[in-house]
Amino acid sequence: MKVKVGVVQDSPVFFDKDKTLGKIAELATKYSKQGCELLVFPESFIPGYPRGFSFGAKVGSRTDEGRKLYREYRENGLDLESEDLRFLEELSKSTNTYLVIGATEKVDANGSLFCSMIYISPSKGLLGVHRKIKPTGSERIIWGEASGESLTTFQTKVGKLGGLICWENYMPFARMAMFQKGVEIYIAPTTDSRETWLSTMRHIALEGRCFVLGCNQYFTKSMYPEKYRVLLEGEPEEICPGGSAIISPMGKILAGPLLNGSGVLISELDLNEIAQSKLDFDVIGHYARNDIFEFNVKDQPEIKKE
Repeated sequence: MKVKVGVVQDSPVFFDKDKTLGKIAELATKYSKQGCELLVFPESFIPGYPRGFSFGAKVGSRTDEGRKLYREYRENGLDLESEDLRFLEELSKSTNTYLVIGATEKVDANGSLFCSMIYISPSKGLLGVHRKIKPTGSERIIWGEASGESLTTFQTKVGKLGGLICWENYMPFARMAMFQKGVEIYIAPTTDSRETWLSTMRHIALEGRCFVLGCNQYFTKSMYPEKYRVLLEGEPEEICPGGSAIISPMGKILAGPLLNGSGVLISELDLNEIAQSKLDFDVIGHYARNDIFEFNVKDQPEIKKE
């Protein structure tokens, strides 16, 4: 089975959910016409990853200005109980493309925000959501922590999908939670553009014997609306140079890394390579050593079938 996938490295319309949804529609329409059956968008693409923002918080105090900025950020978060979801479901259906979109998600009117990965099928609509189980560093100011029920995988017509967001991918047990469900296309939206991130993506592909889609944004300081630039003193102009890549189950770079600009990486994945790669290593098979090790994930759901 072969699947044509696209990893979208682009920038949102920062802090503007509606315009970002419109941009997603333009990009999905464009790349679906190039034959993409699955499109992946970066971490918190809706409404943008707030790199460089402190939200007025430091140990022991928060500012009124920071609270107002947070309110503005949450007002532009994705609401899956609203027309936001129907817009994305219709887009997926009209383009006949699976969409995996990074978003800051608000779960109800006054609840916490989550850094989420939204899975949408052209035939079934919303398949489910993975919410980041451990925000990194200052991200904990704005995003809550999800639990085991968020470690989701999906059996679809284009393969078994799953994955983790950004530095969750450095959590060995979280990776193993994906591997034990037999993930075939491992999706890793991020904002990490360091050279070492590519090594992480290749390691995960080799470890899980799966295809890995590493998806980053491209963003510069001048892309921020002018009123936010005062918050970014000391930040370089090229805030996030990208680095998206597509990796094979044997750790081969199939596309990328894409650096210093917006674009898309498109590759045709042959899912037969997954079985071939397990001849000499299978993390949940003959290399698992279940006679020595036990692994259990509390509340992880069963694989959801489309």
